[in-house]
Amino acid sequence: MRLFAAVLPPEDVTAALAAEVAVLRGLPGADGLRWTGRPGWHLTLAFYGEVDDDVVPDLSARLERAAHRTAPFELALRGGGQFGRGRALWVGAEGGLATLRLLVSRAEAAGRRAGVGTGEHRRYRAHLTLARSRQAFDVRPYVEALSGFTGPTWTVTDLALVRSNLPESGVPGELPRYEAVARSPLGSSG
Repeated sequence: MRLFAAVLPPEDVTAALAAEVAVLRGLPGADGLRWTGRPGWHLTLAFYGEVDDDVVPDLSARLERAAHRTAPFELALRGGGQFGRGRALWVGAEGGLATLRLLVSRAEAAGRRAGVGTGEHRRYRAHLTLARSRQAFDVRPYVEALSGFTGPTWTVTDLALVRSNLPESGVPGELPRYEAVARSPLGSSG
């Protein structure tokens, strides 16, 4: 299974973001980007890649312990940015970023302890990917349009272990499908 740990925004947050993305998709050149789908919107905490089925229960249990040691916290999607000269356009986050980074660290450690690599460690930047491009793309107008965006604040109450099902049909524009295989509540209750 191709797995990652993530925070999944609630429906009201994705609805507000979808309205903003509709505006972005109306900007000149927007058809040159591959836009992510609303059902797949998430903030990745740790990417585990392909994980053997027999390792999943241990990874899930370790993530559950990590979640229980982390108090619920508030977040809001805000602003935007890019990675790789416009290869990825994203919306950022504000609020309990220190707690979010702690949860990232705990999710990475849970993976390592379960024997799952999380790749090279990079400084975490809270983001939700909105669009991608195979080559460099001038996303400055999109980042500028996102500069005034702030979505609703929500309380992050759980950590999700998500399975990524990559497209297999070969149909252009087909998006990966994401499925939460486990959700662990934050805090000592649950």
